[in-house]
Amino acid sequence: MANRSRGTRHGTRRARRRRWPLWLALAAAVLAGLAWHFRAPIAGYSGIAAAYSARVACSCRFVAGRSLDDCEKDKLAGMELVTLTEDVENRSVTARFPFLAAETATLRDGYGCVMEPWEG
Repeated sequence: MANRSRGTRHGTRRARRRRWPLWLALAAAVLAGLAWHFRAPIAGYSGIAAAYSARVACSCRFVAGRSLDDCEKDKLAGMELVTLTEDVENRSVTARFPFLAAETATLRDGYGCVMEPWEG
């Protein structure tokens, strides 16, 4: 009797060990489904975050004359993933939300910082 209970317990552990890939695949499928379902809002919010950050950082950098590192402080809470890069020659700032969006704002004489592409 004692041998049987050990074997059963050991067999149960093996069965549990083989189930984790199934649970992992199920969790990945659920996350992928949620990402697909909410793709439009995710893309919209990431684009807005990048555009807002580019516009504010461009004004901060080229209108106010502050350093880009100092302008990083002006980002709103929740925008920690947005990265900023500057092009001093073209007087522009590009903001990127990883893998989803990138927006550029350029200083135009008489107009301030405007988003690219801009027709005017």
